[in-house]
Amino acid sequence: MTADESQARYVDGITRLLPAGEQVRAVAQVRAGGGLTPAPPPQPSTPPATGGPGFLGALLNVLSPNVTFGRADNAVDWLFFGVGGRGEAGSQASVLHHALTVATKGTGLRTLVLAVTDQRLLLGATAPVGLLSNSAADERAQADIELLGSVPRTAVTARFGRYRLNWKRLRIDFADGSWLSFHVPLADSGRPLREIATALSAG
Repeated sequence: MTADESQARYVDGITRLLPAGEQVRAVAQVRAGGGLTPAPPPQPSTPPATGGPGFLGALLNVLSPNVTFGRADNAVDWLFFGVGGRGEAGSQASVLHHALTVATKGTGLRTLVLAVTDQRLLLGATAPVGLLSNSAADERAQADIELLGSVPRTAVTARFGRYRLNWKRLRIDFADGSWLSFHVPLADSGRPLREIATALSAG
């Protein structure tokens, strides 16, 4: 399976999601930027649990009360991966990052796909496949894309360039001031990411 063949299947998968008249301009297989990322969007409040914490909960409260590692985790993320995105909870970057996180943490392996049409920027994920899936299953998954979110082209700008040791990084800025980054492995071509940036910059 060549990169061009995979690219063609991604285009087919994205095209199936579009209404009549909307045209694909660019498509890229991507990875989400690591490190510090936007805060997750606000979640609906849940009613407080009834009853006590139970024996195990009480024991944990005694052994490790109020112990959190959030700041330490953030420092490690920043040290090794830098900043993968910024945005307040509920911002465009926050919503899209939450959607891709949920999609990629489910059952099976999924690939993230960015696409630009004449109207929108789209973020999708391929159908899940197993770790030892065969090439036929991989090919079917590449053409079966779930839409995770979209943003009007007029509300997005992008730039392609280097970040730390990664020379193939795409940063997408949204109109609300938030942003996300995506990249490809160093061994892969950066051309699809450049095409995404160019398509978003085109009139």
